[in-house]
Amino acid sequence: MLIVTLGFIVLLVIGMPVAFAIGIAGALFFFQNPELPFTIPAQVTVSQTQNFALLAIPLFILAGNFMNRSGITERLLELASVMTGRLKGGLAQVSLALSALMGGVSGSAIADAAMQSRMLGDEMMRRGFTRGFTAGVLSYGSVLTPIIPPGIGMILYGTIGQVSIGRLFAAGFAPALLLWVGLGLAIWLTARRRGYQPERATRPSATEVGRAFTGGIWALLFPVFLLVGLRMGIFTPSEIGAFAVIYAILIGVLVYRKMRRQGFVDGLESSLADVGSVMFLIALSAIFTYGIVLERVPETVAGLILGITDNVYGAMVLIALAVVVIGFFIDATVLIIMLTPILLPVVRELGADPVHFGIVFIVAATIGNFTPPVGAAMYAVCSILRCPIGEYTRESAPLLLAVVVVTLILIFVPSFVLLIPNLIFGG
Repeated sequence: MLIVTLGFIVLLVIGMPVAFAIGIAGALFFFQNPELPFTIPAQVTVSQTQNFALLAIPLFILAGNFMNRSGITERLLELASVMTGRLKGGLAQVSLALSALMGGVSGSAIADAAMQSRMLGDEMMRRGFTRGFTAGVLSYGSVLTPIIPPGIGMILYGTIGQVSIGRLFAAGFAPALLLWVGLGLAIWLTARRRGYQPERATRPSATEVGRAFTGGIWALLFPVFLLVGLRMGIFTPSEIGAFAVIYAILIGVLVYRKMRRQGFVDGLESSLADVGSVMFLIALSAIFTYGIVLERVPETVAGLILGITDNVYGAMVLIALAVVVIGFFIDATVLIIMLTPILLPVVRELGADPVHFGIVFIVAATIGNFTPPVGAAMYAVCSILRCPIGEYTRESAPLLLAVVVVTLILIFVPSFVLLIPNLIFGG
């Protein structure tokens, strides 16, 4: 697998699209092993797309695009302002609350970061925030998005690793809250040092609070309906994706009345592009995964880690650190697809809960979205706000530290991650 891995790295360096880099690198394995029929790459590519559980991915992508065009975003922004407007940091705290509220709507950290940059970026800088800190807040705030249901990373990890998607959805809430607190504290400390003022000078009235919660209630209920449907056995993960699409259309057309014909068409077009890129990546990754399994790479990795430590927490720290470093160069979605079949058997052998590991793994993989040299969310935000990468990196250091500290807490306190799934689905 050394030549395959080097081939993958070289193809990425020369600018090959990630899906083709994975597929071509995986095909090198078959050139190394001519005794294997070369029909296998075609067979595994096609068979990968026939996994019924993967049907949830295009459905949730479609639901997210429809909900973004249903009028929910404006109401969630008002709710975020009411919730956090009086905290030091003003619009920075509001943007963080909006990321938490939008997690169940967009499902994509990159989409969430880009959207908020267009909505709040210029206004934050007009309020006195530096360009680098503004970009850092709007980028790192979207770390909440992938672990609030229905994060696409959870569906990928659960499908590939045969882990309960319902338990993964439930496990995302408490870590998301902890990340919110950690990032909010980092913003508060920075705002206190630099004199950034709250967005609101007075407490919101009861009328304002009621109107804000009423306006955002349908978005807040969305992940609740998902969990209830899964827990009660009403839906499978794939079927609940179809429910999410219908829910988004009904809210946009009948409740907020913002979904028009053009918005519907735009949602379909955006979803076609998103689904095509994700599913093409998943299909070609099957070629790479075939070689990984045949060469017994998971067992080799397990032996290396066990040679360093047989403590499950120590192993998870090493894995999280490695995933963060690899994530500096490879997108989070690609990491989840490539590394789940390698790493999950290792932590299972050590006795770790696969749901606990999944949340830690997804958070660690997502960190790469916000760091040089290839962080997709970082580039999206910096290009929109015209922020130099060096300034962004320097100003966002407290936010990166907050995410790393929270990740360590999640590793060493598995009961915190598993509290809600155990309450809903049983221990």
